[in-house]
Amino acid sequence: MSDSEDGWFADVPPDDPAAAAAAVREGSTEEPAPWPERAVAAGFADDAEDYYDQLREATTRATQAAVRERERADDQQLVHAIRAMDDCLRVANELAERVAEWAGSTRESAGTGVEYARELAADGGDDGDDSDEPAPVVALARRVRDVDDEAEALRRHVERTAPEVAPNLAALAGPVLAARLIALAGGLEELARKPSGTVQVLGAEDALFAHLRGRAPSPKHGVIYAHEAVRGTHPDNRGSAARALAGKLTIAARVDHYSGERKPELDAELADRIERIQARETE
Repeated sequence: MSDSEDGWFADVPPDDPAAAAAAVREGSTEEPAPWPERAVAAGFADDAEDYYDQLREATTRATQAAVRERERADDQQLVHAIRAMDDCLRVANELAERVAEWAGSTRESAGTGVEYARELAADGGDDGDDSDEPAPVVALARRVRDVDDEAEALRRHVERTAPEVAPNLAALAGPVLAARLIALAGGLEELARKPSGTVQVLGAEDALFAHLRGRAPSPKHGVIYAHEAVRGTHPDNRGSAARALAGKLTIAARVDHYSGERKPELDAELADRIERIQARETE
């Protein structure tokens, strides 16, 4: 609302909910006013009750539209993809354990893990069953293979998409870790707003809460441990490496969100800082 004399309902037909929702989303005012009375005087509403009914419908529609837009945003689509990938990996591993336990009850050479399930699915066999259908354990192994294949397809999608959504973050962290950080934060904007200390321990919330309750030491890192800069550093210096990495990742996320401009100097700065930290091991 650019004019304090008009309400959000100015120039909105009473029988057009979509226009009312758009007016609510786009309007603003610096101070409150007797909007119900003005709406009645302007002919927008029959009375105050009618005004609030229309306001409720307009705000509900505006909120639904905002949620739809947010869910369709590129970073949220990336969040869905990485979460789906992790779900597929978890399910594949859980089912693979069941396959190994089941196969071990009838086969002397049963293995373990997703790879064994894939071998069993490829070999087939009916375990003495005269029907043309595979034994149930083989059928389950094929489910493991299919879910694992889906996880790999999702990984490839994440690796293609993350550099488009967050080019600097993906370059520094790698596409999969970048996507996980965005997912843990709830979105790229949310990640960009977090201090580096929070980014450092994303994914280690349980350990952090245990520390706050006095039951555990403060965690040095969360999912960023997967990064070679942390994992490849001597345990005595991993805290320093995690802080350095988190600081650069935070800057990268902010650049990606607010400008989207690729800044290769961030890569060089991080590499130099990690090199100096790791050099302490030889001193």
